[in-house]
Amino acid sequence: MLDLARNGGQGEPVSLAAVAGRTDLSRGYLEQLALTLRHASLVKGVSGRKGGYRLAAPATEITVAQVIEAAIGPIVLVDCLEDPASCPRSESCECRVVYRIINRRVVEVLEEYSLADLLDPSWVRSHVEPGQDMPALLDQDGGVGCGFRPRRAEIEKKGTH
Repeated sequence: MLDLARNGGQGEPVSLAAVAGRTDLSRGYLEQLALTLRHASLVKGVSGRKGGYRLAAPATEITVAQVIEAAIGPIVLVDCLEDPASCPRSESCECRVVYRIINRRVVEVLEEYSLADLLDPSWVRSHVEPGQDMPALLDQDGGVGCGFRPRRAEIEKKGTH
């Protein structure tokens, strides 16, 4: 998604071959991911010789939470938050309350930031911890090179293989 935002945005479509070349992800994997993102209405496919994918909305309107949830499903810290039957102690677990609070706050943070934020080097610099090495955060284009890669099993579980 960041590569599409950086290299095409809502304008020109970006080929998955080009994304694969820049991100070191296989084209097959990107095809699976693109289908998932299309079903979530985050990207649009463009047919033809110069086809590819582009963002379905401006990068400022696509949150990190939307991308993660499209790729792997609901953001859930522990299984019992989504499926209480998965844990025999879910009804009496004192920690479940804390897990729910943590989960809600994680989702809130991910909803607060957009793709545009992650692509803005000044935004990244403003969020770096003191002593953290900036070159490790920024890629050669000055944007963030996120290492987030959804687990293949999560994509396959959604039935998009």
